Amino acid sequence: MPTLFRLLITIVFLVGLVYAGMFALVSFVEPTPKAVTLRLSTQDLLGESAPTRPAGLPTPNVTSRPSPAPAQ
Repeated sequence: MPTLFRLLITIVFLVGLVYAGMFALVSFVEPTPKAVTLRLSTQDLLGESAPTRPAGLPTPNVTSRPSPAPAQ
């Protein structure tokens, strides 16, 4: 039994250290927000860059070319 108690006390101690570390991080560290910019090409965004499409998937009805002006 003494070995079991020693193991349990060691585990409780390690869990307490982890909890204290997390508490310290939450209390003392302030995250700095920053802007994130991710550039996407129009071809990747509209799906035109894929040379082959898997069977069963429809072709997207979008293009990077402007559509013709509607007739009035």
